[in-house]
Amino acid sequence: MKTPDTQRPRPGSAILRTALRRNIGAMISGTVLMGLYQAGETAFPIALGLIVEHTMQDRSPGSLGVSIGALAVIITTVSLSWRFGMRVLQKANTTEAHRWRVQVAACGLQPVARDVDLKSGEILTIATEDADQTADIIEVVPLLISSLVAVVVAAVALSLADIRLGLLVIAGTVAILSILAVMSKRIGASTQEQQARVARAGAKVADLIIGLRPLHGFGGNHAAFGSYRKVSTDAKRQAITVARVNGTYAGTALALNAVLAAAVSLTAGWLAFEGRISIGELVMAVGLAQFIMEPLKMFSEMPKYVMMARASAERMALVLSAPPVATPGPRRPEPGGALEVDCVRHGTLRGLKFSVAAGEFVAIAVYQPRSAADLASVLAVNVAPHAYEGAVRLGGEEIKDLAIEAVREHMLVNPYDGEIFAGTLRTNIDPSGSGRAVSEAVEASMLTDVVALHRDGLDYEVRDRGANLSGGQRQRLSLARALAADTEVLVLHDPTTAVDAVTEQLIARNVARMRRGRTTLVITSSPALLDAADRVLVLDDGVITAEDTHRNLLAGDEAYCLAVAR
Repeated sequence: MKTPDTQRPRPGSAILRTALRRNIGAMISGTVLMGLYQAGETAFPIALGLIVEHTMQDRSPGSLGVSIGALAVIITTVSLSWRFGMRVLQKANTTEAHRWRVQVAACGLQPVARDVDLKSGEILTIATEDADQTADIIEVVPLLISSLVAVVVAAVALSLADIRLGLLVIAGTVAILSILAVMSKRIGASTQEQQARVARAGAKVADLIIGLRPLHGFGGNHAAFGSYRKVSTDAKRQAITVARVNGTYAGTALALNAVLAAAVSLTAGWLAFEGRISIGELVMAVGLAQFIMEPLKMFSEMPKYVMMARASAERMALVLSAPPVATPGPRRPEPGGALEVDCVRHGTLRGLKFSVAAGEFVAIAVYQPRSAADLASVLAVNVAPHAYEGAVRLGGEEIKDLAIEAVREHMLVNPYDGEIFAGTLRTNIDPSGSGRAVSEAVEASMLTDVVALHRDGLDYEVRDRGANLSGGQRQRLSLARALAADTEVLVLHDPTTAVDAVTEQLIARNVARMRRGRTTLVITSSPALLDAADRVLVLDDGVITAEDTHRNLLAGDEAYCLAVAR
C-alpha cells in the first residue's frame, strides 16, 4: 500500500499548506459570505447614523420607509451570509479532518511499519484530536479575513467622519494583534505538550485494557492503576496550564478590545462636543465602537487557533513523515510456496537454518518460548530484513527483495495472541467479505460449537477484543480467520494453547486436511499438531538440534519427550 502524500517528508507547515490548497474553493466562497456578514454587521451602525443624520432631520415618511427597508436588507444579508458561510466552511473543515484521519490510519495500516516512537494510543489521539485541530485552519483563515474586512470598513467609515477616529481604530488593531501574537506562541507550545501528555495517557489506557486479564490474575491492577493515575495527573496539570494560558489570552484580548472601543467612543464624544462631527456621526461612531468589538474579538482569537493548528500539524507530521522501518523491493515470490530460513541470527536465534518444501506440513517444537516469538517476528516481517543476519526466502526469493504487499499475500503469520475486532464472527473470519473458505475454516478450527450456540450463527455480535468470548473461543476464531485466508504459506504460532486436548486433536487433523497441498509451518509444543505434521524440527537454544517425525522423536529423544509429552 502506497499513499503518495505520505511517502515524502511532511513538516507541519506543509500539512497546513496542503489543507489550505485543496480547500481553496470552499475557503473563497466562505470568505466572501463571511465578509458579507461582517460588512453587514458593520454597516448596521453606519445606517443608524445616516438615519439620524438625514431621516430625522427631514422628518419624511418616505425617507423613514427607505431607511427601514435598508435595515431589513442589512439584517437579511447578515443572517443568510452567516448561515451559508459557516455551512460551507464547516463542511470543508469536517471533510478535511476526515482526510487526515484516513491518511494517519493508512500510515498505521501499511504493510511496512514506520519508524515512529509513538504508541498506538498516541497515534489514536493524533488521528482524532490533532486531525480535527489541524483542519480548523480551513475556518480560521476565512474568519480572519472577514474580521479584517469589518475592521477596514469601520476604519474607513470613521475616517470619513474624522480621520483621527479611523487612525485610532487602525493603530489600536495593530497594537492588539502585536500583543496577542506574542501570547499565542505560548499557547501553541503549551497545546502541543498537552496533546502529547493526553496521548501518553491514552496509550497507557490501551495497554491496561489489553493486559487487564493477566493484571487481575497476579494482582497487579492496583500498581497499574497507580501508573495510569500518574500519567493522567501529568496530563491534567498540563491541561490546567493550557486553560490558564487560554484564559489569560482571552481576558487580555477582551480588555484590549474594550479599551479600544472606549477610546473610539470617548474620542467621538469629544469631537461631537467640539462640533467637529455631527450627531449622526456620533451615533455611528458609538455604534461602530460597540459592534467592532465582535470582529476584533474574532480577529484577535485567530492567532491562537493558528498556533493550535500548527502544533497539531507538527504532531501529525511525526506519523506522516516517519520513514518506513524497511524499504521493500519490487519483486514478487515465485508460485509454489517454498519457505527457507538461512542462517538467521536475531534475538535468541543463533544461525537458524531450515527449509519447508512447497506443500509440506512442518512443525517446529521450540524449547524456549522467546525463540518462538523471535522466529515468528522474523517471518512476519515485523523485524526489518536489515536488522538481522542471514536471509529468509519465500518462493526462492529473499524477502528483502520482495514487495511487502506480495509477501503478505503469499504468506500469513498468525500470532498466538491474534486480535479480535468488534463486529461479528463472520467479519472477524472474513474481513474482506470475499466469502472464500469460511465454512471450511469454521469446521477446521472447531468453531462450529460457538456458531451453533448463538441464534445469529456467524452473524453473532462480537465485542471489542472478543470480550464476550472465552480464551479458547477467541483462539479458535483467530485460527479460523487464518485458515480462511487460504494463503500459499501459513505460519501458525501456538494456535491451540487455550483449547482442551480433545478439541486440539480434532483441530490438528482438520488443519492438516484443509492445508493439504499448501505449505504450512506450525510453531508449537502441542503433541497433536506435532503428530499431524509431516516432520518435526526441534529448535533448542536458537538452532535446530533434531529432525524427524513426532513419534520417532518421542521414541528416541528423551529431552523431546519431556518437553512435549502431556
